[in-house]
Amino acid sequence: MSRWKPDAQGRLMSAAIELFDEQGYEATTVAEIAERAGLTKRTFFRYFSDKREVLFSGSHELQRVWLEGVAAAPTDATPLAVVAAGLDPVAEMFTERHDFARIRAGIIDANPELQERELIKLQNLAGAIKAALVERGVSPNAAILAAQAGVTVFHVAFAHWVEQDDPTAFRRLMDESLEELRSVTAA
Repeated sequence: MSRWKPDAQGRLMSAAIELFDEQGYEATTVAEIAERAGLTKRTFFRYFSDKREVLFSGSHELQRVWLEGVAAAPTDATPLAVVAAGLDPVAEMFTERHDFARIRAGIIDANPELQERELIKLQNLAGAIKAALVERGVSPNAAILAAQAGVTVFHVAFAHWVEQDDPTAFRRLMDESLEELRSVTAA
């Protein structure tokens, strides 16, 4: 019988989240994560540069999914509508990750270093969305305003989503946040 088990990266992520939740992010070591996953430290570092990256490894997928939605938006859509077109696939991506997202959010909220990292990742996401908008012919100023607004809508809705029990509510919460944004910016 083989000792090898599939999905090393997923097992490492699960082990890390469990340990961060049980004993705190700071108190958890890479060695403990690897041991809980039934793997070695060396295997851990094949997938993650450090234990922080366990919490942020999905940022590339989030960006890819959002930019696919942006690319699929109608060519005559307003910049904010183009950004909002990425929200549907993002909400779909997160529906199956509610439990993980809830625990992850609590871990990040409890650690200033991780909060800073989260903001950097969101800023990078806004930059990628801005670049996609500029590529569509939107002025750089309008592009960054729309991108930042979209990422803020995502961030606010995400915070509400992880506080409640309905994994399918993320899209509705993003729509509500987008409507509130429109109401506070209406002249």
